[in-house]
Amino acid sequence: MMNVMVLTGNLGGDPEVFYTNDGDPVASFSLAFRSSGKEKTGWIKVTAFKRMAEVCEKYLHKGARITVLGNLCQEKWETQNGESRTAFKLMANSIEFIKTDGRGFEDGESADDIPF
Repeated sequence: MMNVMVLTGNLGGDPEVFYTNDGDPVASFSLAFRSSGKEKTGWIKVTAFKRMAEVCEKYLHKGARITVLGNLCQEKWETQNGESRTAFKLMANSIEFIKTDGRGFEDGESADDIPF
């Protein structure tokens, strides 16, 4: 069964980057999107790995508009009070920049020049 999701939205904050034990970067950020047929905003956590994580850290910022193609993952856990919780994450396979404030770009560089 295929699990591919394409979502366009705006970053709710600057990407947070941390490193695995092997030294590989992992970027995480919240993406706001408009729920289908409603005037409400939905939120999903996006995770990017390795080179894509480095690019997110350098070029993306709160308010940037992007399209993410990736796999939807479901996490389940139990709170200390014994309550069940569920959350969904989007594991990014590719990111297309739609609108940024130009942060991180060198003179003459554009989103088309980003290597991934």
